[in-house]
Amino acid sequence: MITGLTKLGTHDVPPLVGRAVILDMAKHFGVDVMEAGAHFGSDDIKAAAEAQNVTMGEGDIILFHTGWTDGKFESDPTTWGSSEPGLNNEGAVYIASLNPMAVGADTWGVEPIPAPEGDKIFYGHVTLLKENGIYILETMNTGPVLRDGVNEFMFVLGQARIKGTVQAMINPVALY
Repeated sequence: MITGLTKLGTHDVPPLVGRAVILDMAKHFGVDVMEAGAHFGSDDIKAAAEAQNVTMGEGDIILFHTGWTDGKFESDPTTWGSSEPGLNNEGAVYIASLNPMAVGADTWGVEPIPAPEGDKIFYGHVTLLKENGIYILETMNTGPVLRDGVNEFMFVLGQARIKGTVQAMINPVALY
């Protein structure tokens, strides 16, 4: 009988409630949709936060908007599912140093595919989740919130209690 994980599954994740910020990385790079494999690190993250006049700190939920899902999911689903822009290895180390509760993006994996030269593929997951206990939120619907002129809000997530899984379909709420 397959039972899934008995420990470290999503059923052990508590509800996530906290201050969230969306960093508009697409706007930072002057595009609507970042290209596949495009990546950002600490310098870009700090510049985007400064341009948006937002801070990031301990316990926050930090979300990145790349425009990827808004721009590719319906128009080019093959490209959407086979590549993406995202947070590079150095950027993940920087974000982890801020000690947020969670980090996410409007992409399906948070890190860029293909990975930048010298980066380990999906190593942001190791840095954030394994080494620092920071939850990862993928395919976040950041576009509508930014279009409302909001980049700081209350984030509420009470995920399904499905035993034995390492991923879960979620429906977070942005209160602003």
